Amino acid sequence: MKHLSAPPLDRPRTVPDPPPVRIAYRTIHGYRRAFRTAGSGPPLLLIHGIGDNSSAWEPVISLLGRRYTVIAPDLLGHGLSDKPRADYSVAAFANGMRDLLQVLGIDRVTIIGHSLGGGVAMQFCYQFPQQIERLVLVAAGGVARDVNPMLRLASLPAINQSLIALRIPGAISAVRAAGRIGSRLPAGPLPPALAPQRLLIDHVDLSRVLSELADPTAHAAFTRTLRAVVDWRGQAITMLDRAYLTQRLPVLIVWGDADSVIPYEHALLAHSAIPHSRLETFHGSGHFPYRDEPARFAELVHNFIARTVPVRFDPEHWRAMLTDGAHPEDLDTSSVDTEALWAALHSESNAT
Repeated sequence: MKHLSAPPLDRPRTVPDPPPVRIAYRTIHGYRRAFRTAGSGPPLLLIHGIGDNSSAWEPVISLLGRRYTVIAPDLLGHGLSDKPRADYSVAAFANGMRDLLQVLGIDRVTIIGHSLGGGVAMQFCYQFPQQIERLVLVAAGGVARDVNPMLRLASLPAINQSLIALRIPGAISAVRAAGRIGSRLPAGPLPPALAPQRLLIDHVDLSRVLSELADPTAHAAFTRTLRAVVDWRGQAITMLDRAYLTQRLPVLIVWGDADSVIPYEHALLAHSAIPHSRLETFHGSGHFPYRDEPARFAELVHNFIARTVPVRFDPEHWRAMLTDGAHPEDLDTSSVDTEALWAALHSESNAT
């Protein structure tokens, strides 16, 4: 008699081991550009925030590298890249990303931008729409004017010069110690953005960023970058007036609802301005949600890529969008008041 064997049990899907992360360099326009890279597969470009560097992405680079070719550059003036007296505008950073991708032989890419890097990513989409496949905005800058008051103050010459004190031996250790103490303080009557628990929720990462500014050349580059995007009134640039150009572009927005650097309300504004976008909230996270929950973030990015079709540049459609422009009635009003959205837009465009 022939015996029928039981069907084999489903085996768990094997996940490849995290690939090694290496640091590489390319010289472009006479300046050395550093970048971290790992893995193989479809390319992902990870862009860090102001004063930071590609090491910020280390918790997720290997995780994403299991399925993708990850490229995480140090922006010019940051990290291990050269820090010349140069153009540190968002448009110039976008040009730098284009040039690096060209040197690496990458024609099309999914971009993930954090903080200032989110603004650079949006600018890249506007300047080089034929090279973008998908966009992920993480606590992105450039949505509306509001930003943490400390960044506004840092844009002022007198206050900015006080950062030189970070070069004093032991200064960074003192900042880190203050952060650890302040993070344990109860929330008081201060405004939410300045309440100790919220302001210092990212004290480890903010201390890491501050430690980079102890170097004089890094401090100078930080100053030029900050003044290109922030003044005493807040953020000086906005993506809202061009958000309609993402009409066919898959967009994922990721934000921590305890972000004290760029308020969570900006996530709602961006989601309203890009109604087809997906908004993912990391509850309890501050300005670095991908560092708080790297495994969740990596899986979120993978699912987003797997379930969306990369946009293909259509010059006729692009021309039509530019001709028609954006209209308030086209915006989704389910989560954010449209009048408030457009008031924020016009307050920025009309500011003098």
